[in-house]
Amino acid sequence: MKQIELKGSKREVIGKKATKELRKAGKVPGVLYGGEEVKHFIIEEKQLKALVYTPNVYTISLDIDGEKVEAILQDIQYHPVSDRIMHIDLLQIFKDKPVIIEIPVKLNGFAEGVKAGGQLSLEQRKLRVKALPVNLPDTLDINIDHLKLGDSVQVGSLSFENLELLNAKNSVVAAVKLTRAARAAQKSGDGDAAE
Repeated sequence: MKQIELKGSKREVIGKKATKELRKAGKVPGVLYGGEEVKHFIIEEKQLKALVYTPNVYTISLDIDGEKVEAILQDIQYHPVSDRIMHIDLLQIFKDKPVIIEIPVKLNGFAEGVKAGGQLSLEQRKLRVKALPVNLPDTLDINIDHLKLGDSVQVGSLSFENLELLNAKNSVVAAVKLTRAARAAQKSGDGDAAE
């Protein structure tokens, strides 16, 4: 899994007034959970853009005043009007403890159903997985060559090495849907066969 480095500093004063001043200065308050104690920190907003505004998922090498920890993004809050990042929650991770995180889905191949006029639909862009940090992939690669018109890939039919999928087994990840053109082609094909 890709890693990104972030540098922050400890947050001494906690409260609405202090937080407002931080945000005016282009900084974002954050909290690091999962370690021996909860740590409050501040970080430059521009550092977070590479982490947040991307389809990729990263592990974070967080440096708070020289103290380095590994973490993942747990939660993020945005301003309701301006969409600026208001607050960030990180979860500290350890090599020997499994983590739960959402990993992007990547579809590989060219579905037979699409060749027959169907439309490929990606129903879930990310799936929740549980795994040790060392086993986390950048993407969950799914081959769709075998999908015919009307077929779908469900979570229950997928398996990946060294990780557990936590989504409902019957939830659809990708499907090849019938288009009007494909239905018309099927009907004309059925009509020809009847003659």
